[in-house]
Amino acid sequence: MSTHKVTVYGNATCPFCGAARMLLAKKGVDFEDIAVADDPARFADMQERTGSRTVPQIFIGERHVGGFDELYALDKSGELDELLAN
Repeated sequence: MSTHKVTVYGNATCPFCGAARMLLAKKGVDFEDIAVADDPARFADMQERTGSRTVPQIFIGERHVGGFDELYALDKSGELDELLAN
């Protein structure tokens, strides 16, 4: 569905990471799932890209969407489908 690369920085035990993955999967979106919990280099990359230390951190293309709350709000407003399609 998405013409943009979708990236989720997260970890295996975070419930919000799981919810973000489920929402994207439900929409049929293929996404890169980057586990940062045990990888300091990937965690540092996430921090550099987002300025945040919390997960999940979600990108659609180069646009930093934020975390699950922001992803969910975009879905409810209909803007997520537009972002994924454009």
